[in-house]
Amino acid sequence: MRDDDLDRILYKEQKIMPSSAFVASVMDAVRREKMPPPPIPFPWKRALPGLFAAGITLVSVLVAGRTLFIHETATHPLPVQLPSTFAVILAGWNSLGASWIAVALVTSVASVKLSMHFATRKRLIG
Repeated sequence: MRDDDLDRILYKEQKIMPSSAFVASVMDAVRREKMPPPPIPFPWKRALPGLFAAGITLVSVLVAGRTLFIHETATHPLPVQLPSTFAVILAGWNSLGASWIAVALVTSVASVKLSMHFATRKRLIG
């Protein structure tokens, strides 16, 4: 091929038209990328044992509380050891500084929830 042939080929303006199959495949790819991915399903099979255990614990605590504070107090006064047990628990709570730990945890959770609220609100608006 000589320079004149190359110049002649490059000088000609040819309209290049893509095939309809190419255009359709590109548009299908664009539509697939635009669609959000499907949501990840919640793993209920893994969560159910924990929820079941939490439910049984809650029911047990409610039944024990009802039995101790409602049924037993009507016929017998509360044992003397019970207030002293609460005092020991509160003393242990204060010696560990658990009040400040609880305040820190509540503050952390509140700040994360607030920032997540603002982040999702801004994403929905913008």
